[in-house]
Amino acid sequence: MKRITAIIALLLCSLGFASAQDKKDIVTEKIKVSGTCGQCKKRIEDAAYISGVKRAEWDKNTKELTITYRPSKTSLKQIEEHIAQAGHDAGEVRAPEKSYQELPECCAYKEEHAHDH
Repeated sequence: MKRITAIIALLLCSLGFASAQDKKDIVTEKIKVSGTCGQCKKRIEDAAYISGVKRAEWDKNTKELTITYRPSKTSLKQIEEHIAQAGHDAGEVRAPEKSYQELPECCAYKEEHAHDH
């Protein structure tokens, strides 16, 4: 009986350790992402949700995306590239002109195209 109790205790301790390791593997960072409106918010957040991303929230006023992800599954650069492909400059990655041109008119964030919201 003591042996079974010891084995159960050991298993519970190892599960707790594994859980703590998983939480250490999660990182939260903020990056600048260009956008103007609620449509941009949805598009940016949707584009950020790739494999390994746990949370993505873009603030229209600060133009910051708070991103929580697992570096073992993805990188900040991959997330930025995915957002850029959706038409929004993200961190150091610029959106391809073709992707930017496909945005709705209200989502134009570059100075020569920008609209007040």
